[in-house]
Amino acid sequence: MKIINSDEFNIYWKNQNNHKEDTKTEKTVKKIIAAVRKDGDKAVQRFASKFDKSSPDKLEVPFTEAQKALEQLRANETTLVEALEYSARNIMLFSKKQREQFVNFEFEIDKGLVTGQRILPIQRAAVYIPGGRFPLFSSVLMCLIPAICAGVEEVYLSSPPAKDGLPDKKILAAAAIAANACGISDNKLRLFAIGGAQAVAALCFGTETVPKADVIAGPGNKYVAAAKRILFGEVGIDFIAGPTDILIISDNSGESADGVEKAVELIAADMIGQAEHDPDARARALVPNIEIVEKIKAAIDRRLKDLPAEKIARASLDNGGLIIIYQSKEEAVRIANIIAPEHLELQTENADSWVPLLKNYGSLFIGALCAEVLGDYSAGINHTLPTSTSARFTGGLSVRHFLKTVTTLRCALGEGFEKARNAAEIIARAEGLEGHAKSAEARMFND
Repeated sequence: MKIINSDEFNIYWKNQNNHKEDTKTEKTVKKIIAAVRKDGDKAVQRFASKFDKSSPDKLEVPFTEAQKALEQLRANETTLVEALEYSARNIMLFSKKQREQFVNFEFEIDKGLVTGQRILPIQRAAVYIPGGRFPLFSSVLMCLIPAICAGVEEVYLSSPPAKDGLPDKKILAAAAIAANACGISDNKLRLFAIGGAQAVAALCFGTETVPKADVIAGPGNKYVAAAKRILFGEVGIDFIAGPTDILIISDNSGESADGVEKAVELIAADMIGQAEHDPDARARALVPNIEIVEKIKAAIDRRLKDLPAEKIARASLDNGGLIIIYQSKEEAVRIANIIAPEHLELQTENADSWVPLLKNYGSLFIGALCAEVLGDYSAGINHTLPTSTSARFTGGLSVRHFLKTVTTLRCALGEGFEKARNAAEIIARAEGLEGHAKSAEARMFND
């Protein structure tokens, strides 16, 4: 883990963000996209044979398989089902509250000139959920429920096939839980056993079996991310996800964590929680002095010994773990806004006083009780968040990714209409667009 003073941060950060293009991945994904565009289902099945654990004859999975998976999980892991159902409830309630914030309106901007806004759900949304070493069944809830609560007409879920030709059973069970939480019928949610870049391409273009989506959301590996990046424009996406990261700000007060020693343990626990994702995960902290740094390092070393993913977490902390020693609150805020973390934790005295100063983050966790893991799983906010400093310009996945804002105009003869018509004619003619000017001129009426 690297330890630096805040006056070294600018140079460190500049060196950290000299990313090279992954041209090999890009070339591979472009070939996959071209093949799926040309050959549809056959190409998808060919790539499944090459990259996945099986290549099912039928790409669509009956929703009854999700219901069956949920019944089996409830029989074998009742407490997990109860936890997922509680999480689904909270995500649904939060998503519905978000949806209420997007409203239609009409506003008379001048006499005879009525402008308006309508919020419309997209028609077809797809969610991609990876399988891999840790199947992300919690992401099923995080991605499906906002789409359903947004009012999307058709929702699709795609996930790689296991050896039996079906997606991971917990992913299927989570899909049934999401549908139950939102009270939708099975004909509104369709499931597909397709993985990787070929899934993104199939959902973008549509194939003989797979419907064409308007938006594709959800996490994935570098091949999935590259496919989303390349196909953006032909299909809408949420954002391009990079390695997961966290930044924890501590003031060493221990006020919100029942003492300094407890505060140190919480910081160490949360940094490890992020680091265990994969070796590229980034766990960072901002602290006020070297004494607390040493305590955090000791707590991390002690906690790592009991961690099943010790090797992964150590690799992450060795490669990208960072603790920055800051001299003032203003300095800590400046650095946090530059890092623009996916997850930002405030483990400080009077944490609310920091909130207005912090501008760039995916989710903000205010106070030591607010562990990032609560946002990951159960508190209702979404865990699909912007990474790699993209929190500078976007927020996390929400109902807004499945909504579009369209505008309306109503006109009636009057002073405001005539002013707008005349201004349009003048501006169009000044730009050399005489046809535009004539269109406005044609609407000139004598009193």
